[in-house]
Amino acid sequence: MNPLALELKDVRKRFGNAEIICGANLQLPQGQRLALIGPNGAGKSTLFNLISGRFTLSSGDILLNGSSIVGQKPYQINRRGLSRSFQITNIFHRLSVFENLRCAVLWSLGYRYSFWQRLNGLRDVTQRAEQVMEEIGLQRRRHVQADLLSYAEQRALEIGITIAGGASVLLLDEPTAGMSRSESDAAVELIRKVSAGKTLLMVEHDMDVVFGLADQIAVLVYGEIIACDTPDQIRNNSLVQQAYLGAMEST
Repeated sequence: MNPLALELKDVRKRFGNAEIICGANLQLPQGQRLALIGPNGAGKSTLFNLISGRFTLSSGDILLNGSSIVGQKPYQINRRGLSRSFQITNIFHRLSVFENLRCAVLWSLGYRYSFWQRLNGLRDVTQRAEQVMEEIGLQRRRHVQADLLSYAEQRALEIGITIAGGASVLLLDEPTAGMSRSESDAAVELIRKVSAGKTLLMVEHDMDVVFGLADQIAVLVYGEIIACDTPDQIRNNSLVQQAYLGAMEST
């Protein structure tokens, strides 16, 4: 098995007296795609926020490429090779597609924001931004202000921002939410392409996306990971069917 890119050890999160994450354990090898599924309120977004440093753990440990990231700020975790998207599209709405991507690549190429440095003169930044723009299929929308893009294009741009810094571990939070079937199919192909050779952890409710894209599926119910296995094994797991998949089919 490949070395672990991400590992959760007895991760717990309490808000007051309520324990939302109840001793979650998870191992994600490098280069694998893992989908985290579960009913609404299971704690999926909370777990994402713990991994990316937006929330602090109550107890337990999270390791990124073998080293603990507990207590680190989101930007510190990002600089160590983990990048995430959000459930609600998180882009610079008044900047163009190109400007969004240019902002996203600056730090990874060693640049800091400065009043005295002209961005147009940074050839390596421009080349990387254009490369990502091509990967996500938005070359022809280069100069379009981000808030004028279609919803699917905005989601593609956010994925571009997520990968622009060269992170080896990607967290995507409901990347196809709100999309039509054709848009969702295109998003799956985009995710498959940009995550090649990287490690992917995604939260997703669309079971066609989950079973079509993931190498492994982890099932979170009431703050506990009750199963983690291949798509076929998860599909045939009676405990999972009872806790989640069966409930979806009956709605």
